[in-house]
Amino acid sequence: MIKQIQATETYWVRNEVLRKGKPIETCYFEGDDAETTMHFGIELNKKIIGIVSVYQVNSKLFFDENQFQIRGMAVLNEFQGNGFGIQLLAEAEKYCFEQKASVIWFNAREKAVPFYEKSGYQTMGNPFEIPEVGTHFVMFKIS
Repeated sequence: MIKQIQATETYWVRNEVLRKGKPIETCYFEGDDAETTMHFGIELNKKIIGIVSVYQVNSKLFFDENQFQIRGMAVLNEFQGNGFGIQLLAEAEKYCFEQKASVIWFNAREKAVPFYEKSGYQTMGNPFEIPEVGTHFVMFKIS
């Protein structure tokens, strides 16, 4: 079951998957508490096992006015490969399109690029490094 959650409910999954071994404070992202930000979690047996956050943020890479950024998408390792990520991505996209998004964009980890390509996202530009996190690509989908 996917439901809307609070930013603080994302921190544990972010820490386990995206910031392993780092302080929990690194799991707060700028904009987490903005009125235009939405957080979704997928529950299994009353435990949040996957999360995604959606921010109304414009990137200078796109000229579109109504842009949304997906960030912090993660599914606990033991639940990956079971379709939960696809469900979370679909929920995030649904929200963006309800908000009349003209483009959805994000910075994807190199290993996640094929996952997003299967859902119609394209890479833009060259790979880049996020210190202590790894190689990323800008990815996007125009609505």
